[in-house]
Amino acid sequence: MSSTSLVILVIFAAQVFDYTNGFHDAPNSIATVVSTRVLTPQFAVIWAAFFNFVALSILGTRVAKAVGESTHSFSL
Repeated sequence: MSSTSLVILVIFAAQVFDYTNGFHDAPNSIATVVSTRVLTPQFAVIWAAFFNFVALSILGTRVAKAVGESTHSFSL
């Protein structure tokens, strides 16, 4: 396998992980407010979509950059 193919494969795997990770984060945050009956399911989804868009618009990629630059190491 050439190094170019390996880079493409790693980038593809990272994109798939990022996409599927959203399937877990969004439902967890929505389930909390729905199960406690703070919001209806429909309003919770609208609420989450709105604030995800607002956060992206205001913060851009600053959070991702900060996490990527973190030098903390965790050990068990």
